[in-house]
Amino acid sequence: MVQEKEVKPMPGLFPVFFCWFGLVLGGVVEIPLVGALGFGELIPLGILSMIVGLFAAKGGLILAPNQACALLLFGTYKGSVKSAGFYYVSPFYTKKKLSLRIRNFETGTVKSSETKDAAGAVVHGKRSAGNPSKVNDRDGNPIDISAVVVWRVANTAEALFEVDDYQDFVSVQSESALRTLASRHPYDSEDHEVSLRGNTAAVSDELRTDIQERLDKAGVEVIEARISHLAYAPEIAAAMLQRQQAHAVVAARTKIVEGAVGMVEMALERIANKGIVVLDDERKAAMVSNLLVVLCSGGHTQPVINAGSLYQ
Repeated sequence: MVQEKEVKPMPGLFPVFFCWFGLVLGGVVEIPLVGALGFGELIPLGILSMIVGLFAAKGGLILAPNQACALLLFGTYKGSVKSAGFYYVSPFYTKKKLSLRIRNFETGTVKSSETKDAAGAVVHGKRSAGNPSKVNDRDGNPIDISAVVVWRVANTAEALFEVDDYQDFVSVQSESALRTLASRHPYDSEDHEVSLRGNTAAVSDELRTDIQERLDKAGVEVIEARISHLAYAPEIAAAMLQRQQAHAVVAARTKIVEGAVGMVEMALERIANKGIVVLDDERKAAMVSNLLVVLCSGGHTQPVINAGSLYQ
């Protein structure tokens, strides 16, 4: 594995100025001067100084903020420059620049070159619209899922020399990690276990860790990974919606019954404590039945008023 070495080259202002001065001196001053004085044999020296000055000027290196450059000498990695500025390095170095800026992408998108019209407006962007991945969750249900990954290059040597194309590597490995994560958890859960829909924060942290493990060898740091789209596949969406509605109805009815039983118990207890009326077991059962019907009914009940005695 290639280890990154950060180097600090010399400032480039004076070396590059000296190179261009030699180039101008040889081409503009020396060759016409020796030609006018009749020293034709010195013309090759002027041409040589032009060539040397032009070649030496290749050592100039300009880096913008959050930009790095890896230096290679005849195929051997010599170090990386990661500070913005104007520097001078050996003209024999091969320079490979790359960005250290924070980047993001959505899984399922396709990267392509920009297409512009005659006025210069962008017709097609660098990435297509997101196309969610279709995978099976832990229970085997087909779901559509996609995620947004925020990343940046942390190790320039590994990003350039350990993988063929680090941007494509990030895209493919993130997609693979997302599919693996989706297969480990259910879409939804009823027993408080981690689910894709119910535990978004925990699942996102787990996704970021999984992607980071895959991208360590490429010198990439994953800053954040979040699920951006999550839904049942269209072929089962209607059935799953009915199941969710049924679960919601059962849960609501359970709460209603719990509350109704408590209210009935409180009513009987207060009637007995205040001595409003003494009810035998049969009348208590009838009262409980009537109260439960009123409290648990899905619609408005129509009460029947007893205008006679207690037992008529």
